[in-house]
Amino acid sequence: QVQLVESGGGLVQAGGSLRLSCAASGRTLSTYAMGWFRQAPGKEREFVAHISWNGISTYYTDSVKGRFTISRDNAKNTVYLQMNNMKPEDTAVYYCARDTTLSGGPSATEYNYWGRGTKVTVSS
Repeated sequence: QVQLVESGGGLVQAGGSLRLSCAASGRTLSTYAMGWFRQAPGKEREFVAHISWNGISTYYTDSVKGRFTISRDNAKNTVYLQMNNMKPEDTAVYYCARDTTLSGGPSATEYNYWGRGTKVTVSS
Protein backbone atom coordinates (compact mmCIF):
# COMPACT_ATOMS: atom_id res chain seq x y z
CA GLN A 1 0.00 0.00 0.00
CA VAL A 2 1.16 3.52 -0.78
CA GLN A 3 0.13 6.68 1.02
CA LEU A 4 0.67 10.01 -0.71
CA VAL A 5 0.46 13.29 1.17
CA GLU A 6 0.56 16.64 -0.60
CA SER A 7 1.63 19.86 1.05
CA GLY A 8 2.61 23.40 0.14
CA GLY A 9 -0.69 24.75 -1.05
CA GLY A 10 -2.05 28.11 0.02
CA LEU A 11 -3.03 31.57 -1.11
CA VAL A 12 -0.78 33.47 -3.50
CA GLN A 13 -1.15 36.57 -5.63
CA ALA A 14 -1.09 36.40 -9.40
CA GLY A 15 2.51 36.31 -10.58
CA GLY A 16 3.66 34.61 -7.41
CA SER A 17 5.10 31.16 -6.77
CA LEU A 18 4.36 28.06 -4.75
CA ARG A 19 6.14 24.75 -4.38
CA LEU A 20 4.03 21.69 -3.81
CA SER A 21 5.46 18.52 -2.30
CA CYS A 22 4.14 14.99 -2.41
CA ALA A 23 5.62 12.65 0.17
CA ALA A 24 5.10 8.92 -0.09
CA SER A 25 5.11 6.29 2.59
CA GLY A 26 4.52 2.59 2.55
CA ARG A 27 6.41 1.79 -0.62
CA THR A 28 9.09 3.39 -2.71
CA LEU A 29 8.14 5.63 -5.60
CA SER A 30 11.45 5.19 -7.37
CA THR A 31 10.26 2.56 -9.85
CA TYR A 32 7.15 4.41 -11.00
CA ALA A 33 6.30 7.56 -12.87
CA MET A 34 4.48 10.22 -10.90
CA GLY A 35 1.95 12.82 -11.89
CA TRP A 36 0.23 15.96 -10.71
CA PHE A 37 -3.41 16.66 -11.45
CA ARG A 38 -5.74 19.45 -10.40
CA GLN A 39 -9.43 20.05 -10.02
CA ALA A 40 -10.89 23.53 -10.11
CA PRO A 41 -14.28 24.29 -8.55
CA GLY A 42 -17.06 22.99 -10.76
CA LYS A 43 -14.66 21.37 -13.21
CA GLU A 44 -13.33 17.91 -13.86
CA ARG A 45 -9.93 16.79 -12.68
CA GLU A 46 -7.25 17.57 -15.25
CA PHE A 47 -3.69 16.49 -15.90
CA VAL A 48 -0.94 18.97 -15.04
CA ALA A 49 2.43 17.23 -15.33
CA HIS A 50 4.17 13.89 -15.06
CA ILE A 51 7.71 12.70 -14.55
CA SER A 52 9.33 9.39 -15.40
CA TRP A 53 10.64 7.04 -12.73
CA ASN A 54 14.22 8.35 -13.09
CA GLY A 55 13.30 12.01 -13.50
CA ILE A 56 14.71 12.25 -17.02
CA SER A 57 11.43 12.64 -18.88
CA THR A 58 8.79 15.23 -18.04
CA TYR A 59 5.60 16.34 -19.73
CA TYR A 60 3.23 19.23 -19.10
CA THR A 61 -0.17 20.32 -20.15
CA ASP A 62 0.02 23.33 -22.45
CA SER A 63 -1.44 25.81 -19.97
CA VAL A 64 1.45 25.37 -17.51
CA LYS A 65 4.41 24.91 -19.85
CA GLY A 66 7.19 27.33 -19.06
CA ARG A 67 5.68 28.16 -15.65
CA PHE A 68 5.55 24.85 -13.76
CA THR A 69 8.34 22.36 -13.15
CA ILE A 70 7.91 18.83 -11.89
CA SER A 71 10.83 17.12 -10.19
CA ARG A 72 11.51 14.23 -7.86
CA ASP A 73 13.93 13.08 -5.20
CA ASN A 74 13.76 9.31 -5.06
CA ALA A 75 16.03 9.18 -2.04
CA LYS A 76 13.41 11.18 -0.15
CA ASN A 77 10.47 9.44 -1.81
CA THR A 78 9.12 12.85 -2.72
CA VAL A 79 7.84 14.57 -5.84
CA TYR A 80 7.62 18.33 -6.29
CA LEU A 81 5.73 20.81 -8.40
CA GLN A 82 7.29 24.25 -8.62
CA MET A 83 4.71 26.76 -9.81
CA ASN A 84 5.88 30.18 -10.99
CA ASN A 85 4.11 33.15 -12.55
CA MET A 86 0.87 31.80 -11.26
CA LYS A 87 -2.48 32.85 -12.67
CA PRO A 88 -5.99 32.92 -11.18
CA GLU A 89 -6.92 30.04 -13.48
CA ASP A 90 -4.38 27.88 -11.61
CA THR A 91 -6.72 27.93 -8.62
CA ALA A 92 -7.60 24.32 -7.82
CA VAL A 93 -7.02 21.41 -5.53
CA TYR A 94 -3.79 19.76 -6.62
CA TYR A 95 -3.32 16.01 -6.36
CA CYS A 96 -0.28 13.84 -6.80
CA ALA A 97 -0.60 10.31 -8.04
CA ARG A 98 1.55 7.28 -8.68
CA ASP A 99 1.49 5.82 -12.15
CA THR A 100 1.47 2.13 -12.97
CA THR A 101 4.22 2.63 -15.58
CA LEU A 102 7.82 3.79 -15.64
CA SER A 103 7.38 6.59 -18.14
CA GLY A 104 4.07 8.19 -17.14
CA GLY A 105 1.22 9.68 -19.11
CA PRO A 106 -1.60 12.22 -18.99
CA SER A 107 -4.48 9.80 -18.44
CA ALA A 108 -5.77 9.57 -14.90
CA THR A 109 -6.81 5.98 -15.48
CA GLU A 110 -3.21 4.75 -15.40
CA TYR A 111 -2.61 6.13 -11.91
CA ASN A 112 -3.51 3.80 -9.08
CA TYR A 113 -2.60 5.72 -5.95
CA TRP A 114 -3.75 9.26 -5.17
CA GLY A 115 -3.21 11.76 -2.41
CA ARG A 116 -5.99 13.77 -0.82
CA GLY A 117 -4.92 17.00 -2.41
CA THR A 118 -3.71 20.43 -1.37
CA LYS A 119 -5.65 23.60 -2.13
CA VAL A 120 -4.09 26.37 -4.16
CA THR A 121 -5.77 29.75 -4.54
CA VAL A 122 -4.39 32.46 -6.81
CA SER A 123 -5.82 35.91 -6.31
CA SER A 124 -5.92 38.51 -9.07
